[in-house]
Amino acid sequence: MRELARPARLAPGARVAVVAPSGPVPEDRLQAGLDILRGWDLDPVVAPHVLDRHGTFDYLAGADADRAADLQGAWCDPSVDAVLCARGGYGVQRMVDLLDWEAMRAAGPKVFVGFSDITALHEAFATRLGLVTLHGPMAAGVDLVKNARAQDHLRATLFAPETVRTITSGGPALVPGRARGVLLGGCLSLLAADLGTPGARPSASGGLLCLEDVGEETYRLDRYLTQLLRAGWLDGVRGVLLGSWAQCDPYDRVRALFADRLGGLGVPVVEEFGFGHCEGALTVPFGVAAELDADRATLTLDEPALR
Repeated sequence: MRELARPARLAPGARVAVVAPSGPVPEDRLQAGLDILRGWDLDPVVAPHVLDRHGTFDYLAGADADRAADLQGAWCDPSVDAVLCARGGYGVQRMVDLLDWEAMRAAGPKVFVGFSDITALHEAFATRLGLVTLHGPMAAGVDLVKNARAQDHLRATLFAPETVRTITSGGPALVPGRARGVLLGGCLSLLAADLGTPGARPSASGGLLCLEDVGEETYRLDRYLTQLLRAGWLDGVRGVLLGSWAQCDPYDRVRALFADRLGGLGVPVVEEFGFGHCEGALTVPFGVAAELDADRATLTLDEPALR
């Protein structure tokens, strides 16, 4: 698996666009997030349809075509330095094939941030644009609004990425060892749902795979992992980082599943690495080569996430 192109870091005064490619956005949380971005000396602009609601499906932030137009318009705007997703939820898979990827590739690299349902866009940006993206807190997310650790780590990644070359977590090693590879991954259920779709990554071979999810029963997590295993998608993976499993079954049950489904891969696996749907979520750059030390619960990037 090859490393991807790194966008330029942000500087004070950078213009960042906020888009809503998935679920509806609470206006109060959006305003709180915009205030934080302004406090970082950024210039946030809200895409036209961010506060839309779909007329029939209330789990969508407006029509598919409008959500796609907001993302593409922001990405192709030469005055925009970064695109931040407002929140996850569900909806990316409905709009991702409406994007003009040739136009977005021609617009050049810029910073892209999001997680959860945004996993499908992380995959598409990697395969279609060859671009490093940031799996991190979103503009209207609870973490950006309320948690200092999440704010500080995202801010450092955006402005001074050389200061966060090593990401440390307190989680134990499910399978000990060290491994090198290119970071990828995201929400487990979305990775499974993305299999076989246009722009999906053919496999995790050569990668350090980051996995997390929210609100899933153990049998459903089992189904997603088993689907990835049966499809051969995990063949050749170098290591696995397990993030948060908020609102899932008790963790001892979930942990037993990971030991059962991932222990046979013969690669290091580290638990509770502090990214995803959790308090103080860390920002992880996908597409950057790194070394995982599962025993020490450290992830050391070969290069800063951004240039």
